[in-house]
Amino acid sequence: MKILKLVYDNEQSNSWATNIRKKRLALFNSLIESIPSPVNILDVGGTQTFWDTSGFFDENMDLLKITLMNVRKVPVSRPNFNSIVGDARNMKNFKDNQFDVIFSNSVIEHVGDYNAQLQMANEIKRVGKRYFVQTPNLYFPIEPHFVFPFFQFLPVEVRVWLISHFDLGFYEKITDQKTAIEAVTSITLLNKKKFISLFPEANLFEEKIF
Repeated sequence: MKILKLVYDNEQSNSWATNIRKKRLALFNSLIESIPSPVNILDVGGTQTFWDTSGFFDENMDLLKITLMNVRKVPVSRPNFNSIVGDARNMKNFKDNQFDVIFSNSVIEHVGDYNAQLQMANEIKRVGKRYFVQTPNLYFPIEPHFVFPFFQFLPVEVRVWLISHFDLGFYEKITDQKTAIEAVTSITLLNKKKFISLFPEANLFEEKIF
């Protein structure tokens, strides 16, 4: 079985994020619980900090072998973690079905346009026997990266002006216009229809607020 996860959340909120993360990891655990240990996981775009703070290792410390793949190497301190540099759109260093599970949390909206997202989706399906992919929904009213109402639907020049004058969400004020433009155009949120089109064979799980 392959599992796909689509979320409707604002992860800037601690209370929401905590509850959502617990549910998300519980669902992920249901995906891997039938796999013989150690479960070989590729976390695309992830960090050890995410796993350390999730509480997931309270019972699964020795059951997982996790490879973290990012555009730059991230630090690891646990013996069952490995950190490598790679491109989610072209995982040429990996064989078909090399990993038991591919895990990716809020990454696919950062790799480029729909064609780039399709490349990532195809690579995930190629190198993983199962996958668990999560992304914020385009139509959630609070844009989750800039934490501003309907930010994703504003004209580019308005978004650039806002980030040039204010700290927004995970971003500090960006005074350089070129950098500001790159920041607001580097995220391509997916709606439900497009997300499903990337993983048509998967099961869809939706997280909702209110």
